[in-house]
This record gives sequence, C-alpha cells and structure tokens, in this order.
Amino acid sequence: MDIDVRGPRFGAALTAVVLAVVLVTGSVWLLAWQTLAFALGAAGGVGRSPYGWLFRRAVRPRIGPPTRFEAPEPPRFAQAVGLGFAVVGLLGYAVGPQWLGLAATACALAAAFLNAAFGYCLGCEMYLLVRRVTVRTE
Repeated sequence: MDIDVRGPRFGAALTAVVLAVVLVTGSVWLLAWQTLAFALGAAGGVGRSPYGWLFRRAVRPRIGPPTRFEAPEPPRFAQAVGLGFAVVGLLGYAVGPQWLGLAATACALAAAFLNAAFGYCLGCEMYLLVRRVTVRTE
C-alpha cells in the first residue's frame, strides 16, 4: 500500500532538527533516540516510526488528505541507511573517535535536510539505483 509523500518529509524535518541538536550538544542520548526512530522506521516502515505516528495523529488531520503517494519501500530503505549512519555515530560518540560520531551524524543530517527542504531523498535514490542494478531482465 502506498504512503502519503508528506509523512517521510515531515519525519526528515524532525530528524534534521534532532541531528542538528546532536551536532551542537554532542548528546549521545539524543542520538540514541534518533537511532531508535530509524530502527523502527527500517523495521516496520516509516508509518511505524515515532515521527510517522506523530504525522498521522497530529499533522495529517490538520493538512487534509494526501494527493500524492509513493511506494513504502524506498523510504523504508532510507531509514535503514539512516540507521547505519546513526549506529556509526553512536559508536563514535560513545567509544571514539569523536570525529567519527561527528562525521556520521553530519552525513545523516545532510541527507535528512535534503529530504526535508527539497523533497530529495538520498536513501530512496540509493534504493532505486540498487534495484536497477540488481533486477535481472529476461
């Protein structure tokens, strides 16, 4: 079942804010929260993430029904990519080197910002590229 395109973009905006705060404060706990949010989105789809739940409950009723939809697989893959960067960031912040935590968090922030501000999902594009390369034509 296709999903409302506004949901993942809303989630990306919240993610960008969280990751920006992590970069400013160095908060391992806040990055752990974001890692959990990515994990839930990767495991159950963006609708099962905390930001997806917030979008469904608080935002979507106020902005009306969706007019555009997208397949759920690319955003779910993007959540898995974000999870990978967040885990590396957690390791960098928690056990070092700290520059690794900063770099991984900054990369995740850049991707979230691109999605939130411009609707360009790097993880989704990676998914489509992987599909094109791995799908065999007969």
